[in-house]
Amino acid sequence: MTLTAGVVAVQGDVSEHAEAVRRAGEVHGRETEVREIRTSGTVPDCDLLLLPGGESTTISRLLHDEGIAEEIVAHVEAGKPVLATCAGLIVAATDAGDDRVRNLGVADVTVERNAFGRQKDSFEAPLDVAGLDDPFPAVFIRAPLIGDVGEGVEVLAEWDGRPVAVRDGPVVGTSFHPELTPDSRIHGLGLFDNDGRAVAEDGAEPTPDR
Repeated sequence: MTLTAGVVAVQGDVSEHAEAVRRAGEVHGRETEVREIRTSGTVPDCDLLLLPGGESTTISRLLHDEGIAEEIVAHVEAGKPVLATCAGLIVAATDAGDDRVRNLGVADVTVERNAFGRQKDSFEAPLDVAGLDDPFPAVFIRAPLIGDVGEGVEVLAEWDGRPVAVRDGPVVGTSFHPELTPDSRIHGLGLFDNDGRAVAEDGAEPTPDR
């Protein structure tokens, strides 16, 4: 059965995420069809979702204006996986500390925007991530910091004593950009289980082939 991965394509590294999820699917023995999401109506057909970075205020506004926000919330409530990276994590969080961001509230964390500085302060660091055997080459670009973490949220990785990757049920959020390396393990960790199925709670099954 082919899995359908939707990449929210209103902003951000859309093609990079699409390629990364295809590679992760191959590693887990699954063919993955990628769809770009710019309007409502596509999310309900997706088994996996990716919420890339970009500018969080713009992303959140477009998601609500296009009717995509409600569909993402319903996707998470159905136990289907989401990987939210950098600004995508800001939008997915419960609180971004900025009234201009219309949060989805699907990841029970607070975030601090651009906490790692400006573009010139970008860096790459080997990151120990729970569930991965070897360090992941994490790329931080104007990255947010995760502040308060809700009860039941698992911290997957820290940098300088602060969380930079978390899992809240079917949602995995990262402060960094895993799509900007040839290493697709974060996409595998967030979106696939060890049997190659879409990560899901309560035994939810992938959407059938169409």
